[in-house]
Amino acid sequence: MKKLYPLILTAVLLSSVATHAQQTYTFELPDVIRMANDSSLEAFRTKNMYLSSYWAYRTYRANRLPSLTLNLTPAQYNRDITRRYDSEQNIDIYRSQQSFYAFGNLEVRQNLDLTGGTFYLNSDLAYMRSFGSNPYTQFTTVPVRIGYSQSLVGYNPFRWERKIEPLKYEKAKKEYIYNSELIAEQATSYFFNLAMAQAEYDLARDNVAGTDTLYRIGIERQRIAAISRADLMTLKLDAVNARNTLQNAESSLKRAVFSLASFLNLPKNSNIRLALPAKPRTLTIELEAALTAAHANNPTLLGARQNILEAQQNVDQTRKESRFNASINASVGFNQVAETLGKAYKNPLQQEMVAVSVSIPLVDWGVRKGRYNMARNNLNVVQTSAKQSEITLEEDVIMTVNDLNRQQLLIASAEEALDLSIIAYNETRQRFIIGQTDISSLTLSLNRQQEAQRNYIAALRDYWLNYYKIRRLTLYDFATHATLSDKFDYEN
Repeated sequence: MKKLYPLILTAVLLSSVATHAQQTYTFELPDVIRMANDSSLEAFRTKNMYLSSYWAYRTYRANRLPSLTLNLTPAQYNRDITRRYDSEQNIDIYRSQQSFYAFGNLEVRQNLDLTGGTFYLNSDLAYMRSFGSNPYTQFTTVPVRIGYSQSLVGYNPFRWERKIEPLKYEKAKKEYIYNSELIAEQATSYFFNLAMAQAEYDLARDNVAGTDTLYRIGIERQRIAAISRADLMTLKLDAVNARNTLQNAESSLKRAVFSLASFLNLPKNSNIRLALPAKPRTLTIELEAALTAAHANNPTLLGARQNILEAQQNVDQTRKESRFNASINASVGFNQVAETLGKAYKNPLQQEMVAVSVSIPLVDWGVRKGRYNMARNNLNVVQTSAKQSEITLEEDVIMTVNDLNRQQLLIASAEEALDLSIIAYNETRQRFIIGQTDISSLTLSLNRQQEAQRNYIAALRDYWLNYYKIRRLTLYDFATHATLSDKFDYEN
């Protein structure tokens, strides 16, 4: 198209309600999308949603590594009256006592994904000082103790975490990219809303000038009886209606500018100028390629897989715990007690501990069985929902690909119609001036030009909305044939 009418849509200055000068911005569509993904409040929310998932994944990875913990009770003072048994008198008596206590524990723990158990290695040191009529001091030490705790019912939460947590993080990364593409869609919508409002304003402004000129010409022609008084009144009515349309277009323009500025987090009184994107180059998307990319990358399907795994985890847990709960905790080490710290670490005695805990429900009125059945039914529901999500996604991809491929033909057609409408209006206007056509033909020609302008902008809008939508649904750039997640390099 040789001439875009107008090539650059001129923004109207917003009303000056502040004492400082307005800032002027000139944007193309990529500029608006880039700013939206950088500065908008929606982008801020999206980034923080991703960071929340990122740190959850970091926590999961940290739980797979050995942890070192220092537990301290640096000071504990007790003064109370307690009951004691007096063996000489064979009676219980109450005595006042005062004591000071301090404790420290250093422990290393390591979770095992394979078995679901936990190894631990620790060392304890305790100090106690008793005051009163019979004061004494004691140090209690456990130089080293190694142990292992394990559930015996067969449910292994670590194994399920190993399946679910990496999938959750992968979904979070792709959701971040998905939301970025969604922001691009929103930015495109705001961009073309303003572009349409600016085009409507420009057309209305030009129409005011044109109708005023035609009305003045009509006055001269009516004086020489070249047109009727009814036609002159029609020209005057057109001029009045054009001014009313201009006022409405100006109001719509201000709202569109305000909406875009708010979305981009710009000053509300910004002066924004937009340049319409050129006709896009031909891009043909194969439906099968789009469906394959959507199945591989769309976070909705990853979320469905996560929900299925979590439901399967719940079924596994409730099934294995429906009969009984049992666990074992075994440790071996050394301990000693003495009146001095040095002696408390000499000749330690061996310490051994083995504990098996079992909980067997004898009568629970079907509670555990009910939990298992609920978990199993919930798994069926989740699997059905996942299948429905897949069908819905496929339908959305198919419709978007068809719309995008068809929209490219509509842009070419709308561009040709706009060129023809401009030529037709200019010729009809000149013929009206020289008296070779009537007012109805002129009005019809103007309406066709305005409609062609709207159709061209609408065709561009629909194309770019579908373009960013198919990128969002598939997380795939069909222009460069690259998966969007391959370029994911978010810096914290």
